[in-house]
Amino acid sequence: MAIWHLKPTIENLKDRSKGTLVEHIGIEFLEIGEDYIKAKMPVDKRTIQPYGILHGGASLVLAETLGSVAATLCVDTKKERCVGLEINANHVRSVSSGYVYGVTRPIHTGRTTHIWEINISDQDDNLICVSRLTLAVVKNES
Repeated sequence: MAIWHLKPTIENLKDRSKGTLVEHIGIEFLEIGEDYIKAKMPVDKRTIQPYGILHGGASLVLAETLGSVAATLCVDTKKERCVGLEINANHVRSVSSGYVYGVTRPIHTGRTTHIWEINISDQDDNLICVSRLTLAVVKNES
């Protein structure tokens, strides 16, 4: 069963990302399923740390992007918005080239809070990072 208040297209998400950190580091949305969103991010000079491996902060940018976008798609944005409260991550394995792929799915989509799990894997489907994002659902200010 679909969870989206209004299911956008990949093109909609791409347009909303123009001029933002998402575009700057090369995150690309790939799929919008019934209860998940998938995106990829390059492992390159924009996203690596000095040791030549994916920066943990870049993984968190991908995770927060996916979870925040997904949560926002579950609410009526004319009345509400979702804002981050907490994010955590466990970095399981390093990666030094190619792309990483993030998939977010809801753990809880309540009236006042959302919790989203984001799994990030490499091109060979090896788990790189597990993240959990908690968001508050707040009324839009008039």
